[in-house]
Amino acid sequence: MIKVDNLVKIYRTHVKKNNLFLDFFAREYEETKALKGISFEIGDNELIGFIGPNGAGKTTTLKILSGILYPTSGKVNVLGFTPFEKRKEFLKQIAFVMGQKNQLLWELPPEDSYRLFKAIYEIDDQNYRRHLSELVELLDAQKIIGQPVRGLSLGQRMRAELIGALLHRPKVLFLDEPTIGLDIFAQTTIINFIREYQRKYKATIILTSHYMKDIQRLARRVLMIDRGNVIFDGLLSRMVGRFSREKEIQIALRQKVSPELLKGLDLPYEYGYPVLKIRAPKEKLLKLMQTFLPRLDYSDFTLEDEPIEEVIKKVFQNSAEKA
Repeated sequence: MIKVDNLVKIYRTHVKKNNLFLDFFAREYEETKALKGISFEIGDNELIGFIGPNGAGKTTTLKILSGILYPTSGKVNVLGFTPFEKRKEFLKQIAFVMGQKNQLLWELPPEDSYRLFKAIYEIDDQNYRRHLSELVELLDAQKIIGQPVRGLSLGQRMRAELIGALLHRPKVLFLDEPTIGLDIFAQTTIINFIREYQRKYKATIILTSHYMKDIQRLARRVLMIDRGNVIFDGLLSRMVGRFSREKEIQIALRQKVSPELLKGLDLPYEYGYPVLKIRAPKEKLLKLMQTFLPRLDYSDFTLEDEPIEEVIKKVFQNSAEKA
């Protein structure tokens, strides 16, 4: 479905000399290597979490895969096409949604823009009605597609944007921060929709997000990129198993814990009665449960991996140490 081989992207920016003659006739350029020879493959019906810090190269990669940018070198194949050739047959099979970019006409209701997209993608009347109906139902958007876009909330606009992007039923979907700026309820709606859409229509999806919970809820496999290099490509569970060195135990207490007992714990903890949370290295976990738990009056406890954000920090730290 998608194959990337030794992909390089270099940006050239003009270095200003504050000298009119030099700036026009003897220009100098500074090169920034955004991608440094990355390679990966993505198969049919995969949903990939594509993660990394700001400036890591995520959006640049997606723009090359979708044909917006031309690579400096390397090979890219998506659905059997070279993206930057921008052939009509290719463009009809992909969609690119950016959380901070609008494709809908601001002063008009979304349904007016949808009719424009229908003509652009040459969708016949029957498929247009069916696709629109299914997407509106999945996103519970019946009440918003007839209102001017400028009057919609951010979460409503993102639902409307997704409908417009998916009317032509693309086989490959690039989602760049689709939940950015949304409240928890809007985030949940979008995440549930992405999961259901991928399950129902077997689309291949690449998702970037700074909300690691989004990635954790949706993706089995993650691609991690840092400073233009892929630093991890594999199952999310394998990454957690490899880099997570701690567990968090949450204890539901029946009685308050004495300060003296907590002082002797010698481990990071958060305490707000009736909940006590303790983070312990895996090698200390058994001893903690054998010696500390029996001294508490509790009704229940749960054992969890450390937050995914902490695991990812360790992956990046490991990459920085090797650089």
